[in-house]
Amino acid sequence: MRNKKKKAPEIIEDVLIVDAGSEGMSVAKPEGRVVFIPFGVPGDVVDIEVFKKKKNFLEGRILRFKTLSDKRVEPVCQHFGLCGGCKWQHLDYQWQLYYKQKQVKDNFDRIGKIDYPEIRPILGCEKQYYYRNKLEYAFSNRKWLTDGAPSGTYGEDEVKGLGFHLPSLFDRVVDVEQCYLQADPSNDIRLFVRKFTMDHDLPYYSVRRHEGLMRNLVIRCNAKGEFMVIIVLNEESQLIRNELAPALSKQFPQIVSLLLVINNKLNDVINDLPFESLKGDPFLMESMASPRPGHPDLQFRIGPVSFFQTNVYQAERLYRAAFDLADVKGDELMYDLYTGTGTIAQYFSRFVKRVVGIEYVEEAIADAKVNAAINGIDNCTFYAGDMAKIFTDEFIEANGRPDFIVTDPPRAGMAEKVVEQLLKIRAPKMVYVSCNPATQARDLQMLCSAYEVKAVQPVDMFPHTQHVENVTLLELKKD
Repeated sequence: MRNKKKKAPEIIEDVLIVDAGSEGMSVAKPEGRVVFIPFGVPGDVVDIEVFKKKKNFLEGRILRFKTLSDKRVEPVCQHFGLCGGCKWQHLDYQWQLYYKQKQVKDNFDRIGKIDYPEIRPILGCEKQYYYRNKLEYAFSNRKWLTDGAPSGTYGEDEVKGLGFHLPSLFDRVVDVEQCYLQADPSNDIRLFVRKFTMDHDLPYYSVRRHEGLMRNLVIRCNAKGEFMVIIVLNEESQLIRNELAPALSKQFPQIVSLLLVINNKLNDVINDLPFESLKGDPFLMESMASPRPGHPDLQFRIGPVSFFQTNVYQAERLYRAAFDLADVKGDELMYDLYTGTGTIAQYFSRFVKRVVGIEYVEEAIADAKVNAAINGIDNCTFYAGDMAKIFTDEFIEANGRPDFIVTDPPRAGMAEKVVEQLLKIRAPKMVYVSCNPATQARDLQMLCSAYEVKAVQPVDMFPHTQHVENVTLLELKKD
């Protein structure tokens, strides 16, 4: 039986990149066909190879550049294009802001189909590098080889890597030399651990065989320059306890919390595992300025698995934007939906009468209560439970009808039952904080049967990525 001839891929020449789309892709529209292409910049003229055809769009890759866009800049990171992060590092930052704001508008127009006022200028980030307070690295016995040579031509140590997983390749990592996302000495800490484990010939984890000692390395820091390091092993190791841990502490006095976790499960989730402290307390302290002058900063205790905004510098601007739009008077009952560790609830708490926070994750609510106690806040009540199940008529009757609501759901947006309850409650005012303008637009479409959008404020939390946060003020329509 003859083998079928493989069809030659379609090549489209002299294609103009016209837009920056979702998932970090660029967009071209040759002859009216929509093509999504990685690593393009609006204004580039390229030849592309189409490798996937869908009903409404194509996917392609750039074969060659004909003309480079004036919006294009040279990426600073040597791993750009391999690592799954910082997909817009080749796009000038001012244009990143432009396309993020456009993303909000496009979603409101195409998905929401709602009326809204002119979108306020996006709040850019002054720190475009070294802004993250948490990075998670993976050890792997199968790093990505960049020279194209077969893996069999390398020794065992030469294919070991410590870095980030490649997109869609669960068993491969980019062996990171320098990452521009977290402040020094983050890179040096990672390189020190890599050298120690290499020098001592310690086996790196195999995702396929579920064996190997070294599994993950998590590095957290705060604005004061203090670090928490979490070493995740597949099994017990006295060498890590007795030699690496003391050497790491001595080399980096900035490490105030050093933790060890043994994870021999088939997944990387460590939230449900015990953490052993090898140095210091099992938490960092972070502060956040009050939204009004003359009031003390808020203090937050961040444990190894606590959720906290990964860009604390922009988190202050995000929360301040929400606070300013809410325009609180001091006597309001506020509901904080999807409160997480209660950061927004506590940010507002000193300027309202009472706050009721609801969150699905019980551990997050435990953190919220601890932080409220640290800050001397006694007007916040936190509840743990499934939002769609706990946010009921009985709950409203027990806690009171809110004067305004702040909601900050995950990327999937709010459950339909939650939106239905919001329409039933009809709070006079609502501030919707979103990390996904697409699902926010979907939810606003439902809410706009009773509410009108009064203000839209995008915020850039993650420079060099396609992600954008958006804060929207809704007010109850007048009968």
